[in-house]
Amino acid sequence: MSEAETTIGKYGMMRKTFLKTERKGMYAHLMLSEQLNRHLADIDRTAREQIDRTIKELLASHPAPDKESDPLGWTGHMNNLKQQAEELILAELIYH
Repeated sequence: MSEAETTIGKYGMMRKTFLKTERKGMYAHLMLSEQLNRHLADIDRTAREQIDRTIKELLASHPAPDKESDPLGWTGHMNNLKQQAEELILAELIYH
């Protein structure tokens, strides 16, 4: 497996910490079967994709203010949407 395929980002690292502390048996199994990095990379990729998709869905139902006329309002709105999307993903994917 190439280094690009095993890149582990924020969500993969969160999953690793969760497995180490809460799911020790699963962590040991993945590590011993040499599937841990692939699992973490898959979780990270899936989480990022789902967050992007969820943000787009939320934007469709809750449009952001105009970025040009209200940059702070736009930033706050986008941060709020990202936080909502992350909360869903953390509960469904990372801490499951």
